[in-house]
Parts: sequence; structure tokens; C-alpha cells
Amino acid sequence: MCFINSNLARKLGGLDGGGGILWGRRYQAIPVSDEPAAQAARFYYLLSHGCKEGLVFTPGDWPGVHCVHALLDGDPLEGVWYDHSREYEARRQGIEPDPEAFATVYRVHLSPLPCWRDLSAEQRRERVLELIAEIEADAQRRRAETGRDPLGVARIQAQHPLARPVRSKRSPAPLVHAATRAARRAFLDAYRIFVGAYRHAAEKLRQGDLSARFPDFSFPPAPPFARPRASHA
Repeated sequence: MCFINSNLARKLGGLDGGGGILWGRRYQAIPVSDEPAAQAARFYYLLSHGCKEGLVFTPGDWPGVHCVHALLDGDPLEGVWYDHSREYEARRQGIEPDPEAFATVYRVHLSPLPCWRDLSAEQRRERVLELIAEIEADAQRRRAETGRDPLGVARIQAQHPLARPVRSKRSPAPLVHAATRAARRAFLDAYRIFVGAYRHAAEKLRQGDLSARFPDFSFPPAPPFARPRASHA
């Protein structure tokens, strides 16, 4: 994610020549509990992009990238990656390259939710349709409350892609997405144990104990610097 976000920031920041900060904050991977309700809630959130903000009537109307058509109709999700490193090397050698010569088409393969893994493709499609119906109903209720229609595709596409909103939603990111208090508490307890074990091992390492054992899937800090002894003739 560091590689992806940093390269996106450099590429998009250079489009208007202004540069500057692109992301509001650093990337944070938030675990989702094994609960089917928690996984479905996260999926609902992803599917509702464009609709929950009051921009389109239904997720399928979103003019940009969206997974809904691939999930319902089997439309391929493809993107083109340009190898700018090879293009730069060609220009450095005095060759004016064709940009398409360094283009690679990648297809995104969508995996089912873990809690839907045992369902058939048609059953998963029905679940997606149910979620979309809920999203459309929620959007209709918000329109009735506010009296405002969606912005619409034409007005969305007319906006400058690098324009920034007047007000941005800022709220602390949760440590975990869970459906029940018990699942959230179990995760937080396990996380505290993990952090405690990591700090204990880090302290032993700082004291010079190179056998300090860190928790699985953690990234130990660099070992203490040891200046090499001067050799004597």
C-alpha cells in the first residue's frame, strides 16, 4: 500500500503541476471480524459509494470505477499499467517511445466474502442484489428527508477531478470492524496481548538480547548498533 499510495500521489499530484499532499492521512489497514454481519456491512459500505453521498440514484449509475457491474453482469474489471521506468530509460537513450509499448492490461479478479465462500455464484449474486436494494431504499429515505435529488452523472463528470470539497469528514478510524460488542472486545484483548508481547521483546532487544522472540506477523525493530572493534596489528 505504501508503494501504491506514494506512486498515485506522485502521478496525480503532477497533473496540475501543483503537487502537495494528496492523501488526508496515512493508510491504515482495519481488520474485519469473522462475523458474517460485519463482513456484509463492510461490503454494503463499498457497494454504496456514490449513492450514499447523494451523487447518483443507484450504485450502477456511478460513472467511474465500480465493482457492481462485474458482480451482477460478469463485466471484466480491467486496468492499464504503464511502465514509466522503461519509458524513461528509452527516452534517456534518445528513443521517442510509443507509450502503448509499455502498457500492460491487468484484470482484477474479485473473490467472494469469506462468509459467502460456500455459496454458489447465483446465490452470491442474489445477496448483492439484496444489498443494492437496501442501498437504494436508504438513499430514497435520505432524499425524502433532505428534499435534494442526486447530483447526476453529467454534473459529476463536469467537475474538475482534482477539486477538493469545502468540508471533509474527519473521524478517528476504528481499530476493528465488528458486528457485536463481544467480537470487538475479543479483538481488543488480543491486540493488547500482541502489543504487550512486542514491547517486552523490543525491550529485551534494546538490552542486547538478540534471542528476543517477537509475536508472529510483526516487524521487529532494527537491532542495536554495534561499532566494530578496531583491529590491532
